[in-house]
Amino acid sequence: MGFGGLFVWSKTMKKVCFFMFLLCLNAASFLVSAESQTCPADLGGKCSDSDEWQGEFFPGIPQIKYEGPSSKNPLAYRWYNAEEEILGKKMKEWFRFSVAFWHTFRGTGGDPFGAATKYWPWEDGTNSVSMAKRRMRANFEFLKKLGVDWWCFHDRDIAPDGNTLEESNKNLDEVIELAKELQKGSKIRPLWGTAQLFLHPRYMHGGATSSEVGVYAYAAAQVKKAMEVTHYLGGENYVFWGGREGYQTLLNTDMERELDHMARFFESAVAYKKKIGFNGTLLIEPKPQEPTKHQYDWDAATAANFLRKYGLINEFKLNIECNHATLSGHTCHHELETARINGLLGNIDANTGDAQTGWDTDQFLTDLGEATMVMMSVIKNGGIAPGGFNFDAKLRRESTDVEDLFIAHISGMDTVARGLRNAAKILEDGRLSELVGKRYSSWDSELGKQIEEGKADFEYLEKKAKEFGEPKVPSAKQELAEMIFQSAM
Repeated sequence: MGFGGLFVWSKTMKKVCFFMFLLCLNAASFLVSAESQTCPADLGGKCSDSDEWQGEFFPGIPQIKYEGPSSKNPLAYRWYNAEEEILGKKMKEWFRFSVAFWHTFRGTGGDPFGAATKYWPWEDGTNSVSMAKRRMRANFEFLKKLGVDWWCFHDRDIAPDGNTLEESNKNLDEVIELAKELQKGSKIRPLWGTAQLFLHPRYMHGGATSSEVGVYAYAAAQVKKAMEVTHYLGGENYVFWGGREGYQTLLNTDMERELDHMARFFESAVAYKKKIGFNGTLLIEPKPQEPTKHQYDWDAATAANFLRKYGLINEFKLNIECNHATLSGHTCHHELETARINGLLGNIDANTGDAQTGWDTDQFLTDLGEATMVMMSVIKNGGIAPGGFNFDAKLRRESTDVEDLFIAHISGMDTVARGLRNAAKILEDGRLSELVGKRYSSWDSELGKQIEEGKADFEYLEKKAKEFGEPKVPSAKQELAEMIFQSAM
């Protein structure tokens, strides 16, 4: 590089440095102003230094209502009609929709490659108890305007972590008391609660499977408290998501011992649930990886095997998340069916992933075909209560308007509602069931029944095989099955 090049480079770097200085100054100004504004979105009301909010959190958003398929209003339901009956149940009973507090009210739009993009007007830039209470008020207004009776939470999402376990519990109690107060006069309750055992550095090796016994004890204490507050608020389920219950390499891991420890942990949870009189369902949420390379509850089949091995199969059900199914190499329909036929389908985290993205993107479920297959499993299951459909989904990083929170949930609710309508249509049409029945009709024969009843041994089957000669194998009619399915879309 010559002198001229250096001169140009120097001038360029000065501009870059000055620009960076302005950015830093801007950020500093934002932080200062954020600290001082305790209710910046209060339109016309009095601003308060406490968690009391004097106005609406969503002043431009009306009560979301059903307007039918021809509606062009983005703030209305086109397919979800809560009181409409389909196959003997009201739509709201089929779904029991829930809002995920962590994505809706704690999601920032940040990702491994970029900083936060969302700054909701009620946020003051702090993680204080006062701010936590304000978020809880926003949550209840959101639920009421959306017409949803359920919400889900992690303990540390709704209340800040303290310097000690006692301080953390005190913070949680304060926020929970407000939630209890806000519930009065409404049907709103938690669909489920859970403990966040993955974010804090103490859980770097897991909670129930940590190599440190002190961490195991701390995790148990945190779960104990989270179960208590879920029960106190009338929650109907409690979830275990083992985000770091697994390993990065077996070279430094005693897998058998860790699995035994996790089983002891779950046994203690069952015992405490019964001790406090919590009648809710305990749910395990399978996920194969991310953040841990290999998590112990890889998929529905792995989780079912774990529960059987340790004698816990009658104490737990599964919370199936569609995006986790994708990461495990399955479809959501496969995971739901695996859970259902094992008697373990307890709840659905309604989201989806991106086939071109290799991580858990937690997108709102908007694929009609996938939603229809999901609802086929739910119908076969006879519903999903006391579980429901929790929207464990977040806005895209580029969606930054408060209105987008409503649009995303409306779109997700309409998609699965339309999926229910399609699944009911397929069931009532009968052609797909007839195709499947015809495909397996040979099993309705005397020999088929003998095999299914365990009355045909190998010697007998050899005799029958010689009588039959070479069997004729009919077509599976896959294209016809897909045609029938698509005709309902």
